[in-house]
Amino acid sequence: MITSVSLNPSIDRTLTVEGFAPGGLNRVLAKSDVAAGKGINVALTVSGLGLDSECVGFMYRDSAPLFEKRLMMNSTAYDFIWCDGSARTNIKVFDRAAGVVTELNESGTVIDEGHLSGMVDLIVRHGENSDFLVLSGSLPPGCPPDFYRTLINAVEGLGCRCVLDADGERLKYGLEAHPFMIKPNRAELEMMTGEKLTSIEAVRDAALRYIDGGVEVVAVSLGADGALITDGSQTLFAPHMNIEVQSTVGAGDAMVAGLAAGFMGDNALEDTFRMGVACASARCATESQKNIDRTIYRAFLDMIRIERV
Repeated sequence: MITSVSLNPSIDRTLTVEGFAPGGLNRVLAKSDVAAGKGINVALTVSGLGLDSECVGFMYRDSAPLFEKRLMMNSTAYDFIWCDGSARTNIKVFDRAAGVVTELNESGTVIDEGHLSGMVDLIVRHGENSDFLVLSGSLPPGCPPDFYRTLINAVEGLGCRCVLDADGERLKYGLEAHPFMIKPNRAELEMMTGEKLTSIEAVRDAALRYIDGGVEVVAVSLGADGALITDGSQTLFAPHMNIEVQSTVGAGDAMVAGLAAGFMGDNALEDTFRMGVACASARCATESQKNIDRTIYRAFLDMIRIERV
């Protein structure tokens, strides 16, 4: 079982334009509202791979039907701590001509101490029956920046391996609990190290510092340049594949899901990396409101080129 934690779910409103003009008039070609957030995205991708998946976290009563419908339609179990109000709305402006997304993300609704205490108990209960616990994304207002560290420490000794996909203080504090894997992107890794990482070798060397610090695996998404992974004994790089991009929203979350699925199956690092990259590529080749297509995912598995760095 892969359990994904969603502490700050969102309704992703995607607006598709042709040639985004900052400060100018932009005509919307298409619009969609999707129940999302990084934790939701990870859980749905795992289900799309045909594996046991569940999502736990905070949920807001006014927005719940949209989330419950999507999770149930994709055979994804869930267990939430219920809160009053609505989930935040994140605006994603997809420029079809450039193949890029501009994001405008709300902070979310304030969480109180009672909800935080209940969340720790909920995570421990589910951690007892999970192979992997994936903690990803932002934290809602009222949630301390070290809360991921608290959750990782809370499941220590339960047998589930923790994956952390966060940035800033959330990542800084989370690293102190020594998660099994982290997945920064290039910008986040540069922020962590305080250095500009202009080559694959520089990315590798930066990632290896966190292996030395107690993390077992570091995966780095590099956008148009591809992706890199290292476990300290070997470092692998997958160059970017030329595919027709439908949406890049959730690609990093899909990579995390594929990597967790690969490690759960005790695959070699190269095979696990291939699964993560194939998931991210399949996500990009799929419309944002749909879950990944397993047929597309399997086709990409055979197309990915892996290099040793």
